[in-house]
Amino acid sequence: MTSERTIIGILVGGGPAPGINSVIGAATIRSILGGCDVLGILDGFKWLMEGSSGNVRPLSIDDVSRLHFRGGSYLGTSRANPTKKVEHLDHVLSTLINLGVTRLITIGGDDTAFSALKLEERAAGRIQVVHVPKTIDNDLDLPNGISTFGFQTARHVGVEIVKNLMVDALTTSRWYFAVTMGRKAGHLALGIGKAAGATLTVIPEEFTERPVRLKRLVDLLVGAVIKRFSHGRTDGVVVLAEGLIEILDQQDLGGLEQVARDEHGHLRLSEVDVGALLRREVTKELSALGHPVSIIAKDVGYELRCADPIPFDLDYTRDLGYCAAQFLLDGGTAAMVSIQNGRFTPIPFKQMVDPTTGRTKVRMVDVGSQSYDIARQFMIRLTHEDLDDPVLLGRCAAVAGLSPESFRERFAGVVGSATNQ
Repeated sequence: MTSERTIIGILVGGGPAPGINSVIGAATIRSILGGCDVLGILDGFKWLMEGSSGNVRPLSIDDVSRLHFRGGSYLGTSRANPTKKVEHLDHVLSTLINLGVTRLITIGGDDTAFSALKLEERAAGRIQVVHVPKTIDNDLDLPNGISTFGFQTARHVGVEIVKNLMVDALTTSRWYFAVTMGRKAGHLALGIGKAAGATLTVIPEEFTERPVRLKRLVDLLVGAVIKRFSHGRTDGVVVLAEGLIEILDQQDLGGLEQVARDEHGHLRLSEVDVGALLRREVTKELSALGHPVSIIAKDVGYELRCADPIPFDLDYTRDLGYCAAQFLLDGGTAAMVSIQNGRFTPIPFKQMVDPTTGRTKVRMVDVGSQSYDIARQFMIRLTHEDLDDPVLLGRCAAVAGLSPESFRERFAGVVGSATNQ
């Protein structure tokens, strides 16, 4: 690289998502054609925070021209958080400046977006920063109907897995509890469950009162199994968002103090087996009601993150990478890239911050939307109609070996879980 040319840095933070390499490739090509050199920064903010300038990789058009087909990240990634200490931000800033980087593209989710925001503030004009929204959780604060990249591929792969589980469940007369990623929001679980036609999908957003007692969630699942039995079916697949563990009352879980947290203070959900917990409790309750069932807990997570992107994400991420580079070439800074109505629309960093938490906003599933209501209509779960209609109530009560009155009393608390019921 020559010192006369502007250097654009690219780094990736957070968990992998399909399409990262496509963003890297498109941004690199546009930057070079725009007269800049490109420096790939390895492992997110990890080495920059330590003041190390050795973990970088110059990028050429030949390096990246066919990169977009591949899953994973050509530059690696990490959850290193430079915002925890001012000196870490200063190390990042000084290392970038020493490398000659005056423009930076960050690729990541809400935590990486927050780090990008704080770095841009700290730089005070010395470095332009633009963020590309990446997460299979689909929970960055983009306008309704606009996905974060990687979500559509993750849903696509997840649907194929759940579809196979549904066939296995039918063939073997068993149940599967499939747990998907989604720390705060249930977009991925709902997207997979709705598209696959799973028996039931449960997401954190449907519970308006927090914390949620474990018994309430268990009864919701038990009620769905009983209703399915009343229809003559002994099989099913339930899709569960992993973030349910964070809304459960910790006194029912024996406390989560022993569970490790990542650099951003989040519980490492991979160390909390919510699927096994619910499988054990639901199996126990169904056995007590005279219906022992075979339930298998299955994590549907890591196999989605590094899948090769489907054409939707290939197309989408090439747009995002191009627009991120063009934004910097045009002198822009302090914004997140979005494509709205077919056109590049920068979202200023300041608009991304939740004034209450001071962190980047998280987009939740709108449980009042028609789309969610349609998803609910296709689920097997107890409803007010089941408890109010004597015939339906009698069927379910008979399966559970309870009187209609006892059945209604036990399960009345689970039919109003969602705000639209």
